[in-house]
Amino acid sequence: MMRISEVAEDDGSGSGPGVQAYYAQFADTLAERYESVSFEHVHAALLDLLPEAPARVLDVGAGTGRDAAALARLGHRVVAVEPVAELRRVAERLHGEEEGINWRRGALPELAELDGEFNGGFDAILLSAVWMHLLPQERPVALRRLAELLAPGGVLLISLRRGEPPRERRMFDVPASEVAEQGRAAGFEIVRQAGGERDHLGRDDVSWEALALRGAGR
Repeated sequence: MMRISEVAEDDGSGSGPGVQAYYAQFADTLAERYESVSFEHVHAALLDLLPEAPARVLDVGAGTGRDAAALARLGHRVVAVEPVAELRRVAERLHGEEEGINWRRGALPELAELDGEFNGGFDAILLSAVWMHLLPQERPVALRRLAELLAPGGVLLISLRRGEPPRERRMFDVPASEVAEQGRAAGFEIVRQAGGERDHLGRDDVSWEALALRGAGR
């Protein structure tokens, strides 16, 4: 079996094949890891900012579906977007019985698969451990696209992995201050920034920051 350290890096193009290849190769192993911690624990710093149910929520980079399923159980109507087919299959196997989830393929920065049908339609958008994979030039583009997808006054909730990136896949250590600055340029208001949270999986070299941005009213 291929070791994690042997997975090739991507070619630097968007959510490139190397990043997706890593998650495809280890989908089942990663599912055990991700599903071992709860949505409520991982997102405790931001949960009170979720709109009242029922709301339309977009989960970008939904992975194994843990967060999408939790949001659906809270009464929200969820669109769960994930570019890696293997992770989507795991998500539907683990959480396919959950009502209120629309499983979709798609990736930042464009999320072109959501054009037209969903523009301006989401009351909240969640990005959990996703931003770290975007190239520097993609991040402002992604924020503008997310602003298009939010309903007036909607909230964008982002968790940011901090620490030295691993070498087996493309990843960046992106501070909340950078996202906040680019978010303001895209028309967002920063409503919360929380940092220094210990890693939920017990990794000593990883910590997390949380950022909440409010979309402009239209």
